[in-house]
Amino acid sequence: MSPLSRPAPNPIKVFIVDDSALVRQVLTACLDNHPGIQVIGQAADPLFALDKMRKQWPDVLVLDVEMPRMDGITFLRKIMAERPTPSIICSTLTEAGAAITLEALAAGAVGVFTKARQGLKDSLQQLSGELIRQIELAARSHPHA
Repeated sequence: MSPLSRPAPNPIKVFIVDDSALVRQVLTACLDNHPGIQVIGQAADPLFALDKMRKQWPDVLVLDVEMPRMDGITFLRKIMAERPTPSIICSTLTEAGAAITLEALAAGAVGVFTKARQGLKDSLQQLSGELIRQIELAARSHPHA
């Protein structure tokens, strides 16, 4: 194993919540390639996420906005009330996205990551460096153990 492929001694534990299996798959693959980040779980909706997160709490949460059963902003508010956790909201590029960004930041998100509607897989792979930077900044805002 080369020094570059070894995991960091205390990687940032990330949990991904997105109703799109493709988004979860691509984000997990991109983040798992970074030695300082470990994806500890993923879920298709916030209610499944909460059950999984209670078993191992993440350092940083990556949340979609539009999901079944509970939207990402409502879930973010719930998390911030129960156990504040640095969170990054994923939103699509729309005019409504600007309002959602402000709402997410007001609810406690430390960052907003924009994903495209078209060419989703390619755009996520291209933007993974930006997401990694936001995760690292989010983790620093609330240092993990």
